[in-house]
Amino acid sequence: MGCGEGLIAFGALERGAGTVTFSDISSDLLELCREAAADVGVLDRCRFVEAPAEDLDSIGDETVDVVTTRSVLIYVKDKAAALAEFERVLRPSGRISLFEPINRFSRGSEQANSFAGYDLSGLDDVAAKVRSVFEAIQPPHSDPMLDFDERDLLQLIEEAGFSPISMMLEVVIEPAPPRNWDGFLNSSGNPTIPTVAEAIDQALTSAERDALIEHLRPLVEQGLGEWRMATAYLTATKPAGIGS
Repeated sequence: MGCGEGLIAFGALERGAGTVTFSDISSDLLELCREAAADVGVLDRCRFVEAPAEDLDSIGDETVDVVTTRSVLIYVKDKAAALAEFERVLRPSGRISLFEPINRFSRGSEQANSFAGYDLSGLDDVAAKVRSVFEAIQPPHSDPMLDFDERDLLQLIEEAGFSPISMMLEVVIEPAPPRNWDGFLNSSGNPTIPTVAEAIDQALTSAERDALIEHLRPLVEQGLGEWRMATAYLTATKPAGIGS
């Protein structure tokens, strides 16, 4: 589910999967995967489905053995509906394997005097203006990338009827590495939000922008910040003998 360029799907084919369904909402990515499958001679073992995670109508009940995601549910607003669809298409004893970032963890560390893990003490108002650009696009309590943590995922999977369930949570808190300033400015946390430079230009006056750059650039280039990340890896099984 959410195959993208096919990293997991082609990995499954390499490991002997008989047939793999590439499912994504992007017709362009599906076509890219189709061409790649033809190039490596596995097209006859592939199926391509254009569909969102919460509506897999073109995939029949109890017809697949494994459903996988890699950073997919973070884009899905109705995660319960998606998991219900995963349960529906799986055969009894079928499995899900999910890898999802827990963005709430890293975003939760942001304080009034910080931005992107860097201390902006003395520029609290400036930092708040830049953060407000992102928060307007991704409200922390309602955006699908931010409105859940690992406990929510665990609860949703349990409520969808899966058992047993196993979850591994990896948390990393470490000094930020030194970064090229232009690379930092032109970076974006995900495809749906502006780059740092775009947010600064949108939110700040010329004087505020100069003050922010004077303060922030040395921190970025010298690695004087903090990097925080959490990812959850969950596997679960649809109980044998229980249909949708």
